[in-house]
Amino acid sequence: MTLYLHLIIEFFKIGLFSFGGGYATLPFLFALTNSYNWYTPAELSQMIAVATITPGPVGINVATYAGMKAGGIIAALIATSSEIVPALVIGLMVSKLLKKFSDNFYVQSAIWALKPTSCALLSAVAIQMFKSNLLSSPHKLYALIFFLILLCVSIFKKKDPLWYITVSAVVGIIIV
Repeated sequence: MTLYLHLIIEFFKIGLFSFGGGYATLPFLFALTNSYNWYTPAELSQMIAVATITPGPVGINVATYAGMKAGGIIAALIATSSEIVPALVIGLMVSKLLKKFSDNFYVQSAIWALKPTSCALLSAVAIQMFKSNLLSSPHKLYALIFFLILLCVSIFKKKDPLWYITVSAVVGIIIV
């Protein structure tokens, strides 16, 4: 298969099966690092960092970057479009049916079950990315100490996520 067809299939699947917003795409994007040589886990981590501070949904920004890295502008457009189409179609269908079935027991049960499942998938990816980034970092000790400091700050002080991203970027530039 051609690169474009692989991008269409993979990012269409991501768009179709990732419920819960942009971060819900991360387990699927992480799985692609094992299947294709489009990007590494470390590059995915960098893509997420950049996608977090750029306008738009994180999953779409990462799809665009991954497509660009895999095959240029055309591949970026294909990956982005392939991820958007399922959500667009499902969103239109759900909006038409939501009023009719919003109080349905089975619909409410499905939504209730999807929430912890999405959290578990995100947690699994976060742990894998944490391990792969920490183990590949030349500054393992500094990275671990900095992570623990930010974790404590985030627990006791509720700050805007942009603050944590900015501080992390500054510290990363200083350490590296």
